[in-house]
Amino acid sequence: MKKIKEEDLILYLYKDCSPKMSATIEAALEEDLELYDRLQVLRRTIRQLDKLKLKSPSKLSVKTILQHANRK
Repeated sequence: MKKIKEEDLILYLYKDCSPKMSATIEAALEEDLELYDRLQVLRRTIRQLDKLKLKSPSKLSVKTILQHANRK
């Protein structure tokens, strides 16, 4: 069976993987308790990240980054 990577699980959770990969993951989840646990950890992490209130960077930070980018 193909080794399922974290990236594959993230794509699966966001419903952004191919139908073939989705079927592979679902079949693997039925057999592999460790994989199921990894998926649950990612689910909880996504829920926690969704609850965060993000702030925009300061204008000075944006200006400094753009100046640095333009030097290259």
